[in-house]
Amino acid sequence: MGKQDNAKEYYTIDVLHIVKSLWRRAWLIALCGFLAAAIGFSIAAFAIAPTYSSSIKLYVNNSSFSLGNTSFSISSSELTAAQGLVRTYGEILDSRSTLERVIDKANVDYTWKQLSGMIHYAPSNDTEIMLVTVTCENPYEASKIANTIAQVLPVRISEIIDGASMEVVDSAIPDVDKVAPSITRYTGVGLILGVLVAMIILIIAALLDDTIHDEEYILRTYKYPILGKVPNLLDTGSKSYAYYSSKNQPKQNN
Repeated sequence: MGKQDNAKEYYTIDVLHIVKSLWRRAWLIALCGFLAAAIGFSIAAFAIAPTYSSSIKLYVNNSSFSLGNTSFSISSSELTAAQGLVRTYGEILDSRSTLERVIDKANVDYTWKQLSGMIHYAPSNDTEIMLVTVTCENPYEASKIANTIAQVLPVRISEIIDGASMEVVDSAIPDVDKVAPSITRYTGVGLILGVLVAMIILIIAALLDDTIHDEEYILRTYKYPILGKVPNLLDTGSKSYAYYSSKNQPKQNN
């Protein structure tokens, strides 16, 4: 039996052809980017409700305290005060009973789970100061909820942890500068996505295009000589060729 060779097919990507295809349709890429940027701007400006935030700062007391029959002494050598105490007090703030007190005292129409999603707490610059930020669609309501937390949370902590205390460093004030959505970010993301999508579609179209556009493509792709070239009779330019009129009389076009 004869030995059969395994035929292998190779697909060559013509980078120059892709670049030329993108360059010829640069106007289309720019148009897609402009349209996508306009859509992003419209979504940020008109479709998404703006949100505002307001913050309070609370000093976390890290002195000794007792929980039940067990005494604790928190110091920087035993526990990172900024992160350890903020996590502990933050869990108390995020509890259902605490948030329900905040809702009742602030007289706002939220469930405790909704309010939990509006509150963010973290240590301020790795210090013993707890930064609590409330974000909602009304800047005055955000300030009201944050100041209510400043009233409720120290009381709740003193009820749960003996000897623990918190002091208000800064109360909340209404901030009318919205925090989201960012029109600049949405517009920029839309522009980038529009350009990328257009380029990807054009690149795929160029890869799937097996049309021979010029003799240079044949010389680069195949090892065959060019024996002749058929002129493009539709593109007259300065060339002249003969054609027939309606009376079948040949005329010369210059």
